[in-house]
Amino acid sequence: MKILANDGVSQSGIDALNKAGFEVLTTTVAQEQLVSFINENEIVGLLVRSATKVRTDIIDNCPSLKLIGRGGVGMDNIDVAYAKEKGLHVINTPAASSGSVAELVFAHLFGGVRFLYDSNRNMPLDGDSKFKELKKAYAKGAELRGKTLGVIGFGRIGRATAKIALGTGMKVIYSDPYIDSASVTVPFFDGQSVSFNFKSISKEELLKQADFVTVHVPAQKEYVIGKAEIALMKDGAGIVNAARGGVIDEVALIDALENKKLSFAGLDVFESEPNPEIKILMHPSISLTPHIGAATGEAQDRIGLELAEQIVSLLK
Repeated sequence: MKILANDGVSQSGIDALNKAGFEVLTTTVAQEQLVSFINENEIVGLLVRSATKVRTDIIDNCPSLKLIGRGGVGMDNIDVAYAKEKGLHVINTPAASSGSVAELVFAHLFGGVRFLYDSNRNMPLDGDSKFKELKKAYAKGAELRGKTLGVIGFGRIGRATAKIALGTGMKVIYSDPYIDSASVTVPFFDGQSVSFNFKSISKEELLKQADFVTVHVPAQKEYVIGKAEIALMKDGAGIVNAARGGVIDEVALIDALENKKLSFAGLDVFESEPNPEIKILMHPSISLTPHIGAATGEAQDRIGLELAEQIVSLLK
């Protein structure tokens, strides 16, 4: 049986599938050619990440297809309900990349409070001629320790982010309409751990209290953070979105950065992805990454193995 990993899969995942008797193809097939490729090669399983879309055209026209797998958490690029209605297995890997996304959130936060996103742009240009001026420009940094992190969405990634915050010495608050209370255990290198208990508060109250806000929710039809929500935030707060584009109103975000309501933003995802707006890309107060939350070797190994285990369980 053949599996097409159209957006790639880790070698550990390939090895596990090969061992179970599957043939894994890693050819990247153009979206418009997927149906014919799947049919010609009698593909039984299609694995994707965020690039490939699995809509009704593929589901309806590929009779050999039995399984669709998403290497990651969000499945907004797959017509999940329709696929299940047609009898296909639809799987994802919700736990595998949580730690990697959480670490990227903190890369943006640490870079934000110390202006690394901007100094890394300007040091190569002016570091040799305006060193003292740049030193003065970036001299008013802040520490994360002792500050309050507001986490909107307290699923696996939200809680993984909270663990790092707690280890850094931050206070954590969260808002999630589906999770009234939660316990987070912070493990240490020597086997010791400390547990913390939390209760959800309203999004409005979180925005008023938090020094920094990070958003961890699925794709939404409406903005989670728009002009009204930003108005509730502390003056000089920072915000990070490593969840999905369209969760934050980017026009309202630019306005808030321009009038200094917010001090910085960290964005790994964008409303108009894969073509982010030039105002976002060029803004001196935005830390930018190109949707790489799960893009670590460790996370990709976990994703590949988790997909392989599910495929073997469902198709063998």
